[in-house]
Amino acid sequence: MPTSKIIYLGELRTQATHIQSGTEIITDAPTDNHGKGEAFSPTDLTATSLGSCAMTVMGIAARREEIDFTGSEVAVTKVMSAELPRRIVKIEVNFMMQTPEELSEEVKQKYIRIAHTCPVAQSLHPDIEQVFNFNWHVSQPA
Repeated sequence: MPTSKIIYLGELRTQATHIQSGTEIITDAPTDNHGKGEAFSPTDLTATSLGSCAMTVMGIAARREEIDFTGSEVAVTKVMSAELPRRIVKIEVNFMMQTPEELSEEVKQKYIRIAHTCPVAQSLHPDIEQVFNFNWHVSQPA
């Protein structure tokens, strides 16, 4: 069964539908490539997928160990090549990790390794530089 269905809407815009859930995503070409830039571009989704995937696999492992990462944030920066062919050359992923209690350095390093081995990180072309930065903070009680 297909994962998704994509319809070209014209004006460099697509509508992608996730078959299992029915969730829809609109993409636009970026303004620096003749588009409107009113939605994620396909390369934005690629870069965003790296951050989302890394956070998800860390969350899976944390759930097993009863560590709560709720409130953690990931900021993703995509860098495109200046020359042709147009392609992603670097993705920087900045993790602002929130935990209810201080984690040991050993535990932090374990989660950093997990992030680097997420399926998207392992699937990207090796010429794409992947930079992961982690900042760890203990959540303040409400």
